Amino acid sequence: MIRTGVITGVSVSHANASVDEIEAASCEDVSSRVSTLLTNPGVSEAFAIQTCNRSEAYVVTDRAEQGRAAVAEITADVREGAVDHMNHEASLRHLMRVAAGLESLVLGEDQIIGQLKTAFEASRSADGIGPLLEDAIMKAIHVGERARTETAINEGVVSLGSAAVELASRETDLAESTALVVGAGEMGSLAANALDAAGVDRLLVANRTIPHATHIADTVDVEASAIGLDAAASAAERATVVITATGSSEYVLKSEGLADAGETICIDLAQPRDIDPDAEELAEVELFDIDALESVTESTHRQRQAAAAEVEAMIDEEFDRLLALFKRKRADEAISTMYENAERVKNREVGTAFAKLDAHGELTDKQREVIESLADSLVGQLLSAPTKSLREAAAEDDWTTIQTAMQLFNPEFDGEFPPNDAEMDGESAAESTEMPAEIPDGVSPDEIPPHVLEQLSDD
Repeated sequence: MIRTGVITGVSVSHANASVDEIEAASCEDVSSRVSTLLTNPGVSEAFAIQTCNRSEAYVVTDRAEQGRAAVAEITADVREGAVDHMNHEASLRHLMRVAAGLESLVLGEDQIIGQLKTAFEASRSADGIGPLLEDAIMKAIHVGERARTETAINEGVVSLGSAAVELASRETDLAESTALVVGAGEMGSLAANALDAAGVDRLLVANRTIPHATHIADTVDVEASAIGLDAAASAAERATVVITATGSSEYVLKSEGLADAGETICIDLAQPRDIDPDAEELAEVELFDIDALESVTESTHRQRQAAAAEVEAMIDEEFDRLLALFKRKRADEAISTMYENAERVKNREVGTAFAKLDAHGELTDKQREVIESLADSLVGQLLSAPTKSLREAAAEDDWTTIQTAMQLFNPEFDGEFPPNDAEMDGESAAESTEMPAEIPDGVSPDEIPPHVLEQLSDD
């Protein structure tokens, strides 16, 4: 049976959710989430991404209702208004928007591309990536890279790290001050470089793995040194600004640890939080989280609106190309089945002809070549028109024609097609854009003769 695959996605992000709600939708790591999603009935592929301002998951199933059931548990503890549910096409478009930075807190920020690639590899390592999600995510990454090379979407404040430093500079004079960055990941590196550019006098980088912190300290021009994570609280007493961005599941800086910090600006970029929210009650500590960065990014949003419009047009273009790719693959699956069965008949009949002719005298190699060439030509010419018709049917979402072709050319085809995502949502079949998730038994493009593949490409 040919199967259709639809993507179902769910997103909890800064667009509608608070930091606590994003945290409630998050899990320990992407790989474990993908592994869990794959245990759900009907789920053949799964992808997840978690950053400081979003938690998202996508699954591929035969039926959309299976996908919705699979991702429901992720948002069980999240307010419904904070959750964005996405069907097949919405998921494809959303992934492109995420990669292009249009869904980021800082419009057009750059680090989301790296985060998307990391999540993709983590999902792949958990056996979650199949042909449908691979096409979708690789297209999203391509769009994100195009957006940044062909438009001005990432000019100005381009990361949460730099936005945090901008916020700190509004609250205090950073010149000749001491700053502490907790965490040596990408966010910590971005914050350290932004603090360096802002003119701090000294930089401390705290991390569980000190060599990683040393690497960041060595990349900045300002005087910098690396310390262990357990020394972060005492280092905060010397710092005017503290920016945290670790992956810790527990508070790195507790309220009591900051009691003697004095006048300190603390900005928590981590998800889950690095700094105990109770620290906000300390008289001399000003604590900000990701939600507070919106005021910083307002001006950047205004500057990038023209570029965002260009990116939207780019996404429309690439979205159409992706749907065309899916449709082409759907048609090629039917075409592969058609040629596979025709090839079997041809080989059988050519073999019979050789046996009969050999009975009257052994054929020469040249004679055999002529007969095989004739048979190949007949197959190619007879199937040329059906090939064209099937591709046109796919382009027009005419699944009935493809189904009929499969019944004609594959006696084992049972004619069953599960409803696609569009039909599940009550839309017309013409709006369907699903792609088959697997080739039927016995059908492999590798088995199609070279002259047939050439015929396909010519069409």
